[in-house]
Amino acid sequence: MAENRCKTADQMKMWKEARSSQKPDTLTTAAGIPIGDKLNLETAGPRGPLLAQDVVFTDEMAHFDRERIPERVVHAKGAGAFGYFEVTHDITRYCKAKIFEHVGKVTPIAVRFSTVAGESGSADTVRDPRGFAVKMYTEEGNWDLTGNNTPIFFIKDAMLFPSFIHSQKRNPQTHMKDPDMFWDFMSLRPETLHQVTFLFSDRGLPDGFRHMNGYGSHTFKLINADDEPVYCKFHYKTDQGIKNLSVEDAAHLASTNPDYAIGDLFNAIADGNYPSWTFYIQVMTFEQAEKFPFNPFDLTKVWPHKDYPLIPVGKMVLNRNPVNYFVEVEQMAFDPSNMPAGIEPSPDKMLQGRLFAYPDTHRHRLGANYLHIPVNCPYRARVANYQRDGPMCVSDNQAGAPNYYPNSFSAPETQTCFMESKFKVSPDVARYNTENEDNVTQVHNFYTNVLNEEQRVRLCMNMAMSLKEAQPFIQNRMVEHLKAVHPDYGNTVQNFLNKYNAEAKKNASVRVYSRPGASAFDASSKM
Repeated sequence: MAENRCKTADQMKMWKEARSSQKPDTLTTAAGIPIGDKLNLETAGPRGPLLAQDVVFTDEMAHFDRERIPERVVHAKGAGAFGYFEVTHDITRYCKAKIFEHVGKVTPIAVRFSTVAGESGSADTVRDPRGFAVKMYTEEGNWDLTGNNTPIFFIKDAMLFPSFIHSQKRNPQTHMKDPDMFWDFMSLRPETLHQVTFLFSDRGLPDGFRHMNGYGSHTFKLINADDEPVYCKFHYKTDQGIKNLSVEDAAHLASTNPDYAIGDLFNAIADGNYPSWTFYIQVMTFEQAEKFPFNPFDLTKVWPHKDYPLIPVGKMVLNRNPVNYFVEVEQMAFDPSNMPAGIEPSPDKMLQGRLFAYPDTHRHRLGANYLHIPVNCPYRARVANYQRDGPMCVSDNQAGAPNYYPNSFSAPETQTCFMESKFKVSPDVARYNTENEDNVTQVHNFYTNVLNEEQRVRLCMNMAMSLKEAQPFIQNRMVEHLKAVHPDYGNTVQNFLNKYNAEAKKNASVRVYSRPGASAFDASSKM
């Protein structure tokens, strides 16, 4: 019934009602020049050719030709919302960042949730990690905490990131998703086992964005007012509770409502059902890091909560939908190198690579002045630097201030209180191979202690359903890795593979045998 339509379906109606007391605006060109007719070209006679002087048409068409910016290489499809972060617990003993300076402090935020591998038109309900990126507009500049809905990732060295993403994208000749590409890479890099196991578990299909956790994933460094550092991990725990989709429901939604997660978030906020997350940190001292049984900066592993318990910090609430998707979501740009004083990077190799990769891709996609775009602008801090000009410079370009440094004319000066923390580095410079570090212990723990029996069966079934599409030698290699995690893991996946491969072989035989003019020999020869 029309009266029961959701907020996304009624957006145009609500827009009209909100403006019911106003006269419609005068239609103009992009330059603000009023337009008398926007339905008909200006031509030489009713059947004549278009005139070059029809600037109403050229203004419209030239912009239309350019209105799509390059989509993100990863995280192309997503949903955005706005709200606030409120400090509920004092952590100033760990961090001097002003965002945490007192209990009750509120900071405006922007959040973008996303799928990772699919294009902008893909379904929301596919099996894929979910991006969970938070931009906090602090008075010391923007803090971008760019993470996922998983505490771990597939790889630990940024050198592999382009190849990893390519393996999930399209075959360069067929332009089709290729299971051989995906499973070949995963089976050649056993450090992916932890994230692959998480991905094919129930949590690989979150029920929208409101019912999943978020993680900074990487290890960061916190500095307090006495310049004492600790290592840190960030966690967002959903207050709505974890909720996942079944394989069947996810597939049904992918075909009937591919924008399910975007609509679910928008409608919840529009209905006043504001989603929230509780923000926590884990803390590890430098001394603990030195004695840790594995590399604490390894993105494929977690810090055990029993040894490094979650420390509550605050609450994140989303209470406003975007006014316009393109302006506030498509142009939203997150950069993990945006960290206010008191928050710094660790030696995490993936984080180190992202510090360059993210701002570099934004400059390509949005332009050198992407931080001038309102949704990206650090509007609560005064920007003062020596960067000038470039396309889409929409500020005053810092007026007449000097554009070189040092100078003698009262221009911006550095402040030693914002110096990065000092730490010692003394090892040999080399390319260190981390492939053979322990890649199974934490996966074993996840499989045996986190998942129950039903969840383990579903994990193995989900993985086999995907793995069966890869070539047999890739299947065998992956199963051997799973057996190293736990014999039951590998054997159960193998049993499902045997079943699925036998069914596929039988169906192929039947198709060949039933072909008009085919003989029994034709069918058996194909087996």
